[in-house]
Amino acid sequence: MIKVQNLTKKYGAFTAVDDISFDVGSGEIFAFLGPNGAGKSTTIKMLTTLVHPTSGTLAIDGHDPVRHPEQVRRTFGIVFQDPSLDDELTAWENMEFHGVLYDVPDALRRERIEQLLDFVDLSDRKDSLVKEFSGGMKRRLEIARGLLHHPKIIFLDEPTLGLDPQTRNHMWEYLKKLNESEGTTIFFTTHYMEEADKIAQRIAIIDHGKIIAVGTSADLQSQTGTKSLEEAFLALTGRTIRDEAASSKDMMRNMGKLWRR
Repeated sequence: MIKVQNLTKKYGAFTAVDDISFDVGSGEIFAFLGPNGAGKSTTIKMLTTLVHPTSGTLAIDGHDPVRHPEQVRRTFGIVFQDPSLDDELTAWENMEFHGVLYDVPDALRRERIEQLLDFVDLSDRKDSLVKEFSGGMKRRLEIARGLLHHPKIIFLDEPTLGLDPQTRNHMWEYLKKLNESEGTTIFFTTHYMEEADKIAQRIAIIDHGKIIAVGTSADLQSQTGTKSLEEAFLALTGRTIRDEAASSKDMMRNMGKLWRR
């Protein structure tokens, strides 16, 4: 379902993603882990047509995101790391707008919106403006929106950030059922190691733009001689605290140099 070969993304002298290769099978639940600034979000942006790679090839359901972006966009749903809702629209209007963009038929669109708003426990707030929502409520709405058009692949960039344990468990139960019943491929990032350990069938770890390990949680623990995924992750990436803001500043500084040329 996802094939990546020698993928690289540079911003001037800064290499955000450095010659990575991996694949994700149809119907697989795949976790993409790494410290802050490791290249996770940049990789997702390339996979979802938001950023063009500097070099390398990638395919989503057989389509090239660079050459055939429209076909690729119709195959996936995405929950971004950063907020992406329209605060001046209601919950229903945000869902409706998304459904129209993806050409979901009227009757099916209304049915799906009702089902998904009920799933994320927002039915009673469907006519409320999103700017009135808490951070957790917005996150739940973003998850519902990403599932509206029945995508073959769902990309989740730290989807449970800010959610309480009950909502996290409810969301993953639904996604696992969707994966089992419809074969939906799930590609997610998270900093919750227990979440990745429990949910993912395979895991890739990226650090400093390079993939340093791929396998099941048990594989990674065996490789590092550790007894938990978190210990394996720390053994592979080190214990130094990463400053994501500093990495972003480096990237923006190099992008600025490019724009001035």
